[in-house]
Amino acid sequence: MVHSFPEKSKNVIDYEGGWNPFCIYHGRKGTKGRAQSAMTAYQSNTADSTATSSSIGDIQYPSSWYNADGRLMIKNLSKEELVAWCQSIGEDEKRAYQLWRWMYSDGCWLQNIDDAPAEHVQNGFGKSFREKFHSMATLDGGLELAESVTASDGTVKLGFRVTHGSAVGSTIETVLIPVVREHGSKERITLCVSSQIGCNMGCKFCFTGTMGLWGNLTPGQIVEQAVAAKRYYYQEHQALSVTNVVYMGLGEPFDNLEAVMASIETLLDHHGLHFSHNKVTVSTVGLIPEMKRFLETSKASLAVSLHGATDEVRSSIVPVNKRYPLKDVVSTLKDYFPEGEKKASHVLIEYTMMEGVNDSPEQAEELLKVLEGVKCKINLIVFNPHEGTVYRESPKENVDTFRDILIRGGRVVTVRQSRGEDSMAACGQLGEGKGKRMR
Repeated sequence: MVHSFPEKSKNVIDYEGGWNPFCIYHGRKGTKGRAQSAMTAYQSNTADSTATSSSIGDIQYPSSWYNADGRLMIKNLSKEELVAWCQSIGEDEKRAYQLWRWMYSDGCWLQNIDDAPAEHVQNGFGKSFREKFHSMATLDGGLELAESVTASDGTVKLGFRVTHGSAVGSTIETVLIPVVREHGSKERITLCVSSQIGCNMGCKFCFTGTMGLWGNLTPGQIVEQAVAAKRYYYQEHQALSVTNVVYMGLGEPFDNLEAVMASIETLLDHHGLHFSHNKVTVSTVGLIPEMKRFLETSKASLAVSLHGATDEVRSSIVPVNKRYPLKDVVSTLKDYFPEGEKKASHVLIEYTMMEGVNDSPEQAEELLKVLEGVKCKINLIVFNPHEGTVYRESPKENVDTFRDILIRGGRVVTVRQSRGEDSMAACGQLGEGKGKRMR
């Protein structure tokens, strides 16, 4: 089922003219931490770091954080950065916390500051501040929800039109994946977000890889996917059930590391989107320097896409293996996830299975050998076909044999069931393909 949204659709939660009970700010102020360092790193290291001064105050931000009118898109800011910006324009930190909760607290997800006027909404914004805010900033996240496509299994693909940045007019995709557990346990909704428009890694089996890289998303555009998905799910189901986030959509997250790190801090903030750090997972194909930085500075979980148990096999389908060979990737994992240490967390190893390529029993045995000393769980992913691919999904008997060898070798193994395949929302199927754009 496809549902298209008008180009100017606001999709604002209906507060029925009064205070929204879901939008309570519980008052305890946040502390400075990795958010500040992540934003500082973004400002100093991002490729488009040409800065523009705020119209009031002397704080500078990357030029990509301003819209075409020169107004600051404040969803790019951490909470601490928002406090600093408010103070630079003559407001106090309470104003920053007020903006923060209206943007991110459950049931709020404000898109336009005029939709929360103090004259009609408790804890809203006065007319003078609204006018001041409009002159220099915006709540626009740089994306516009254009359509939703619901697969037969309940998976929902949200298509966003990019309204800001180097790839204006292109689209990105975000996926809501429902997981209903047995025995009446709580439903889990996993949100798969994109970090880039396209991808520069060129993995041979991935549909996104046919796009090439069109541009990087800003921190605000990544955060906006989570905000819009929460808003969408609440409007459709009257429930607040988006529980997990995986950076496994379009792009290689560590190829846009600064924006990804900054967005994670907003997702984890317990006064905002309040995702648990062990419910947020970032997947990489194995960019070692960026992987080390991530592991040393972020609380989020790591997933590494191996897809091959030898350099020969991996290099044939994952070109970046020629730059960062398998042994170097695994050596890094051994340093950060040593097997045998009780306090050590684990890394998730992702392995997409393709018939006749990497699904043999010999590859399973090699995978056991290469992962010796690494505390990990292994997620086998059955390849999802797409138009133009030369690869085929592994037969069930191959997957079962591969899994059984790993389990006998002492590994915890799961097989990821394909979700959303009939709407091109499954793993490896996201993207517009060569030259295709949303109308």
